[in-house]
Amino acid sequence: MKVRVLGCSGAIAKDCRTTSFLIDADLLVDAGTGVGDLRLDEMCQINDVLLTHSHLDHIASLPLMIDSVAAQRSAPLRVHALPETIAALRQHIFNNAIWPDFSQIPSAEAPFLSFHPIHTGQILQIAGKTVEVMPAVHTVPAVGYAVHAGRSSWVFTGDTERNAAFWQRLNSMNVAMLVIETAFSNREQELAKRSLHLSPTALADELDQIAQDKHFPIYITHTKPAETDLIMEEVQRFDQTHPSGPHVSHDIRWLRAGQVFDL
Repeated sequence: MKVRVLGCSGAIAKDCRTTSFLIDADLLVDAGTGVGDLRLDEMCQINDVLLTHSHLDHIASLPLMIDSVAAQRSAPLRVHALPETIAALRQHIFNNAIWPDFSQIPSAEAPFLSFHPIHTGQILQIAGKTVEVMPAVHTVPAVGYAVHAGRSSWVFTGDTERNAAFWQRLNSMNVAMLVIETAFSNREQELAKRSLHLSPTALADELDQIAQDKHFPIYITHTKPAETDLIMEEVQRFDQTHPSGPHVSHDIRWLRAGQVFDL
């Protein structure tokens, strides 16, 4: 399985793209502004989109992408999301006011886009891959994902705050790589808590829940561009001084757009 980071920023600026990951060539996890860096032929290869939640930085490119590729597709682009996320997309995006309703054109029987509701804990079979819908705790209904390839998994928390159920499930998995959000620095930790995002202090507490026999690289995503350097300084500081339980430390790195991982 190949994971390509299209976008991993918590907001936009030069060279900053919001959340989107391309798995192999045909599965998209979130549809932030990073999708816009794909060539048209690469967009055409995507058949399934997994959305974590309805916030704009995770769905911004979806309406534009389907407009770009619709005429070249022979089957609908399948969008998998929580029912609440689908309802938000229908009401606020694909509503024939903000954007055409591509789930009804050119016809309801043969649309350019189709919605497929999911629920936390569900196991999906998509494009030859097994996808588990993971729990998340956010200001709107949200999920994360674990994509299984062979005997190990690429795991993405999505946007979340403290989330005990996530770690309980993760500790039973063979994890090849964890991508976890840390949107705010410690100086903004109260804002992080109110908006249900992580700060380095909260991240440290969360990583303490990883079982001591689990060792895998951890990549930080969704940092705000103005605070990225500070966030990573604070993360590296706690990684040196706040190991997860006795004799356990973490391999923590900063995720960057353009990185490709073979898992």
